[in-house]
Amino acid sequence: MRPVFEWKLDARSLELGKRTLVMGVVNVTPDSFSDGGLYFDRDRAVEHALQLLQDGADIIDVGGESTRPGAKVGPPLDQAGKRVDPTAQNEAQAHAAVTEKEELDRVIPVIASLKQKRPEALISVDTYKASVARAAVKAGAEIVNDVSGFRWDPQMRKTLAELKCGAVLVHMRGHPEQWRAQPPASDIVVLVKRELRDWADAAILAGVKRDHIILDPGFGFGKNFEENYPLLKRFDEFPTLRHIGGGGRGHLEGSAYDPHPRRAAFGRRGTNRGSGGLAQRDESTRGANASERQPRLASAVET
Repeated sequence: MRPVFEWKLDARSLELGKRTLVMGVVNVTPDSFSDGGLYFDRDRAVEHALQLLQDGADIIDVGGESTRPGAKVGPPLDQAGKRVDPTAQNEAQAHAAVTEKEELDRVIPVIASLKQKRPEALISVDTYKASVARAAVKAGAEIVNDVSGFRWDPQMRKTLAELKCGAVLVHMRGHPEQWRAQPPASDIVVLVKRELRDWADAAILAGVKRDHIILDPGFGFGKNFEENYPLLKRFDEFPTLRHIGGGGRGHLEGSAYDPHPRRAAFGRRGTNRGSGGLAQRDESTRGANASERQPRLASAVET
């Protein structure tokens, strides 16, 4: 039986565990893996979000920067993979794929417009930048979804503590530009459990309330395809880490309705093994009318 718990946001809370919540992903980017460029226009992005809500999405996740394999995101790294001195502003700016202003210009109008059209909509912002998180919450987002585990921006933990919003702490190994050459972990499950615990403890120490945090093992984020299966097989071990929100936003495909049997099994198993929320791709199977539409639930989505 799946554990049931309450995920507290600022003005409301979500009950997780009784059923699997669906997160609809809206990539306001020109280069995301799954839908790059399709919803780069604000009006098209909002229209897509409204369609996802109509199709049954519980949460809309709006992102303005791709973390596809090979993307240069987060703090700049040197050739050895070590972080460049943050005072070297010229190197940091040269490294950034999307500047703070660009990201704000992409996501804030979408969040504000969606909230105006659907005031009750539950919106998440996909960002690792504290300034973007703050602006998004001001515009109507209630959840901050950070693929860096609150680590890339030193102000993120403090910002989340002040905002009192929901916070998704995603596990990522290395940076996307390192993934192709990254050696496999000796025990991926032990590594992910340990680092999720350490990163969550650091956030709580900074003032983020424990019941506002959801942990995501980050399927595909710095894990090769075969490493995702041990994570899923031993998914039952993760509830010992307080709260676990799994299945969403990794860099692989796996849908409970995916025509590929291996990927479909991955999506169904994620639901059966206790995943409290799944990300949803942009595709839907379309019937002759709305009653025949079945959202395709992706156990992991690249952004």
